[in-house]
Amino acid sequence: MADIEKTIANLKKRGFEASYFNTGKEAADYIVSELKGQTVGIGGSKTVETLGLFERLASDNSVYWHWKQEAAEARKKAAEADVYICSANAVAETGEIVNIDGMGNRLAATLFGKKRVIFIIGINKITEDYDRAVWRARNIAAPLNARRFNLNTPCTKGELKCHDCSSSQRICRALSVLWEKMTGTEKAEVIIVGEELGY
Repeated sequence: MADIEKTIANLKKRGFEASYFNTGKEAADYIVSELKGQTVGIGGSKTVETLGLFERLASDNSVYWHWKQEAAEARKKAAEADVYICSANAVAETGEIVNIDGMGNRLAATLFGKKRVIFIIGINKITEDYDRAVWRARNIAAPLNARRFNLNTPCTKGELKCHDCSSSQRICRALSVLWEKMTGTEKAEVIIVGEELGY
C-alpha cells in the first residue's frame, strides 16, 4: 500500500508541489480551475485521456496533443507551450519521478522550457523507493505501453518485463529521473489520484 503522506512530504522536500485527490474527476476539476488562457502541451498519457483533460481544457486554453491533433505539428506546439501536462511511469515514495520515452518529446518538455509542469499519477504508479521506480518504469509501464501499440518487441510477448532489446520498434529509448524541480521551471507539481490510472 502506497504511503501517500510520505510521498507528498518527500516530493515537497525536492521542490515539487504535491497534492492528493480521491478521484480523477476531483483532480481534473482542480487542473481546469487552475488553467485559463494558457498554452498547454500534453504528453502521451492514458491517465490524461481517462480524465478527459484535453476536451475540458480546450474551452479556455490553447491545447496541443499529438493523440488528438496532427502529430508532428502538435508535438512542436506542445514543446513551445508554457504549461505541460503528462503522467509519470513511476513516482517513488522517496520523491523521485521516473519516465521512459521513445521519441523524447515528453522527457524534453518536463525538463526544460516550461513555466509549469503537471504530473498526474494514479496510486498504482507509486513505489517504495527509487530503485523500484526505475524497475516499474522498465518492467511494467514500458511493456504495457508497447503492448497497447501492438509493437513487435520482446516485451509484448510472454513475460511482462524489459528485455533491453534492439528492436526497431523499441519505445524505451531514454529514461529521465527528476531528483528535484528543474532550475528554470517556475512550478512543478505532482497530482496523486486515489485510483489506479494508466500504466
